[in-house]
Amino acid sequence: MELKEIFKRTKEASYELTSVDDKRRNEILQAVAESILEHQDELLKANLADLARMDSSNPLYDRLQLTENRLKGIASDMLNVSKLPSPLGRILKEKTLDNGLHLQRISVPFGVIGMIYEARPNVTFDVFSLCFKTGNACILKGGKDADNSNRAGVGIIKDVLKKYGVNEHVVELLPATHEATGEMLNAIGYVDLVIPRGGRKLIDFVRDHAKVPCIETGAGVVNTYLDEDGDIEMAARIINNAKTRRVSVCNALDCLIVHSAQLPYLYQVCKPLAESKVILYADERAFTALCGKYPDHMLEHASPDSFGTEYMDYKMAIRTVDSIEEALAHIQQYGSGHSEAIITNNKLKAQQFQQRVDAACVYVNAPTSFTDGAQFGLGAEIGISTQKLGARGPMALEEITTYKWLIQGNGQIRK
Repeated sequence: MELKEIFKRTKEASYELTSVDDKRRNEILQAVAESILEHQDELLKANLADLARMDSSNPLYDRLQLTENRLKGIASDMLNVSKLPSPLGRILKEKTLDNGLHLQRISVPFGVIGMIYEARPNVTFDVFSLCFKTGNACILKGGKDADNSNRAGVGIIKDVLKKYGVNEHVVELLPATHEATGEMLNAIGYVDLVIPRGGRKLIDFVRDHAKVPCIETGAGVVNTYLDEDGDIEMAARIINNAKTRRVSVCNALDCLIVHSAQLPYLYQVCKPLAESKVILYADERAFTALCGKYPDHMLEHASPDSFGTEYMDYKMAIRTVDSIEEALAHIQQYGSGHSEAIITNNKLKAQQFQQRVDAACVYVNAPTSFTDGAQFGLGAEIGISTQKLGARGPMALEEITTYKWLIQGNGQIRK
């Protein structure tokens, strides 16, 4: 079947979806969550076929892998989404003009959302749940690494939709080809919004080639600044969590910026990282401070390319600075606008950091690993937007709606 035909029928299905009320949508999401658990053997079998094609040492292996616990988490997130208030039909602005016209601005779906993502089969379910809850149809374009997992997931969703008498074409999965990506990016009139979720290469390609509107999400070069007034014990916990909780995700720490006054204690901060076998790329002063105290085979000299790199692996850069101004300059130069953090007990510096850092999420004394829609109490997320026009930060239900104006008159005419 030609892709244009898929786009066309999804667009038509999106119009039908506007007549499905929130209660019905919630029932269907709950049924899909139950079906995920009922068909977990089928999903895990498909996922094993994908995993067999990937080297287990690849950092993306963790993103690709599904387990019983992860499927339970996916189902739980979908149930949580079903219990959230609907973002649709909210009156965002209302007024009556001097001529008697009554105006309301209300929240509505975009229509059809196209999602391009890499080796993350959980995104299939997350995107469907958020789109369906907000009355949006979705066209999914996953990577070839997760194609078996994605097709098994979409098959389960479609079976539930058919059971409930809802047009199954409100969700479609495109072939895992570059050609399919290109056609989606040019599907003017069929796709209302495209969201890429993946590495910098994917995001740059979508931004450079899309003729339909797009929102950039995913890529994150994340820094944490350990200030001279920062607590060392706290820093060790925060930095270890930010780096090693899940190294392959976009909120994982890539660079520790350390004030020179803290260099005598740097080995204490990095000790938990050694237990996780994190390779450190340290500048000269940090290297000297760690030499003999951090395992030699995991300590290397930083190069210019060490900074501004999204590692997605058990690797991290360290940069030494002599002031908060230098730290801010480093973040301005190398950050990606995703998530940044400061560890300090100085309230004025904390306030200065949050005011001046240009990022979607700016933390004080907490790890960047919290940048997540579920952690923010938003339910699941469709991605982390790093741009400023429209959504910014975790994109959940409200962020994938738009609005329209409703005008009520009584025979008025314009002079």
